[in-house]
Amino acid sequence: MRAYETLLAAPQDEHVLLVTLNRPELLNALNTQMGLDLVDLFESIAQRPGALRCVVLTGAGAKGFCAGGDLKQRDGMSSEAWTTQHLIFERMARALLDCPLPVIGAINGAAFGGGCEIAGCCDFLYAADHARFALPEARLGIMPGAGGTQTLPRAIGERLAKEYILTGKPFTAMQAQQWGLVNEVMPLDALLARALETARLIAGNAPLSTRQIKHSVSRGLGMALKDALVVEIEAYNHLVPTKDRVEGVKAFNEKRKPSFKGE
Repeated sequence: MRAYETLLAAPQDEHVLLVTLNRPELLNALNTQMGLDLVDLFESIAQRPGALRCVVLTGAGAKGFCAGGDLKQRDGMSSEAWTTQHLIFERMARALLDCPLPVIGAINGAAFGGGCEIAGCCDFLYAADHARFALPEARLGIMPGAGGTQTLPRAIGERLAKEYILTGKPFTAMQAQQWGLVNEVMPLDALLARALETARLIAGNAPLSTRQIKHSVSRGLGMALKDALVVEIEAYNHLVPTKDRVEGVKAFNEKRKPSFKGE
């Protein structure tokens, strides 16, 4: 795993990778380099996952997961430079969404603007009880452009999403849980352990199965039910000839833990 200027990528074991947004002095604000680093990391995982089976994404420090776009860097930026930077952020969002491995967000503090959008690109979220979320771009003369107008309505529903995106007002971790954006809220000191525990549970399952499940759910949600069922069966049929399917059934009958190889 290569070193990054704005990220810490730390394998927790053979199958789980912990990725930390690492600009704590600026509440992990998203600058051009962080966008490039996230693109490189998640596109590399997609191309060469190796033994990895699950990713946990969090932020450095106790206050901010990601405070959004780095407005100090953007101050005085020309329209051309702004658009060039945003192309990187668009690619970043797609790299996160298209990651074939499950990505668990551990939201350790403020997730505003682009930080809220990064969180929305994760497969599911755990959050510290002091975390807050917001998409305040309309207050800056722009709008969410890294998936926020699409991922938030899918998580919490159209009407709530419109209220909070149009007003830009923040909402709490508990509200996020009640509305369906966050799976579980807990004290900060329990957050990372909980996310890693779940990541290890996922990593203990057949890796080809988890990838096909993620693909089936993510792609199927954008389709009519009958079409989505076709996607599900196509994904299912990919697993029938695998060695892991044989191993899973054999291990069950032999009353032992399966040894999945991703084959």
